[in-house]
Amino acid sequence: MTDIEQTPVAPEQVVLTELLVPQQAAALAGVIGAEVPSSTLPPLWHWVHLLERRPQADLGPDGHPTSGLPAPPGPGRRRMFAGGRVTTYGELRLGEEATRTTRVVASQEKQGRTGPLSFVTVRHEITQGGELLVVDENDIVYRAADSGSLPPARPDDENPARAARLDLTVDEALLFRFSALTYNAHRIHYDHAWARQEGYADLVVHGPLQALMMGELQRRAGDGLVGRTFGYRLVAPMVGPQTMSVVAGADGLAAGAEVRDAHGVVTATSTLVPA
Repeated sequence: MTDIEQTPVAPEQVVLTELLVPQQAAALAGVIGAEVPSSTLPPLWHWVHLLERRPQADLGPDGHPTSGLPAPPGPGRRRMFAGGRVTTYGELRLGEEATRTTRVVASQEKQGRTGPLSFVTVRHEITQGGELLVVDENDIVYRAADSGSLPPARPDDENPARAARLDLTVDEALLFRFSALTYNAHRIHYDHAWARQEGYADLVVHGPLQALMMGELQRRAGDGLVGRTFGYRLVAPMVGPQTMSVVAGADGLAAGAEVRDAHGVVTATSTLVPA
């Protein structure tokens, strides 16, 4: 049983302490086809640990909490995960407690083509034994409920062949399992009718899953993420069961990677720079 302490320190931040049980990491390894880690958590794998587990009564119709960090800027606003940055100073140790401190560090209101947009950046700092090991920033966008369908993405005409490559077959079962592992109740990942209501043709493949697989390609190829900042951006929705392909970026795998859907559309990109 996972030992969790969730302490609201102030309205501006939330502190959560949890034992990093190896079972969570083993479960993620089974979903993405990776080796089960033995003593330390691979970079980005903290996304299945240190999670807020909110009561069902706190969730809105879309499956997201209606309060907390961040809270929707208004009723009916649709949430989109736009990207983020993860700086890994050292690997987290399994079997030991770690602490995550979360706060909103930036917010901005804009007017887009489809209506008002709210941009929020949430920063998570993860420490273990008093040492800062991970800084994780998430960029979240809220758009109006009546903003219509998202514009279709276009395939990359160049579609160059990449030497480094990692494929992952994504179906409804995998989306469900990743949602469960990350405690993500957003209905666009499992409710077909809700996904269509939000303007998608089918279930949406998680942005963090795509980011995780870009990091995995780099990690498995020997381009370690420790001591570096892994930045990622979601540039187009990936929808429907399919095989996603992760390949090196245009400047080589040491500089970044990208995700392509079954039609050759680039849906996510990443960069890797010194911390």
